[in-house]
Amino acid sequence: MGSMQSKPDSGDYLALFSRYKEDFGDVYMDPEDERFRLLFDQICRMLTQPSAFNLSLPEQFRTTAFRYLEGDPHTVAHMTTVENRHFMLSDVFDYIHLVQTMGGSWDQRGR
Repeated sequence: MGSMQSKPDSGDYLALFSRYKEDFGDVYMDPEDERFRLLFDQICRMLTQPSAFNLSLPEQFRTTAFRYLEGDPHTVAHMTTVENRHFMLSDVFDYIHLVQTMGGSWDQRGR
């Protein structure tokens, strides 16, 4: 566990999101956009970094990111649909924004 990084953390994610759009809650309604395709790729790369913050996120986010970047056929096919990529961006944004706003995380292991 000595290789655990402190980055990326919630601030890194929100800074990256803010370069593209103010609020991602409704991004799923937006049309296809190359910027969001790039953002999706960047978010997936961030999710696969071994940081303490990433390990506090829902496992589905990290699993999807790993599978997508590794070229898992089912995941890549699913994420070919723009709405699916935008839903994931929206979900990641909402979760991180809530965690940062409310403090802590909803990780069930600590309960």
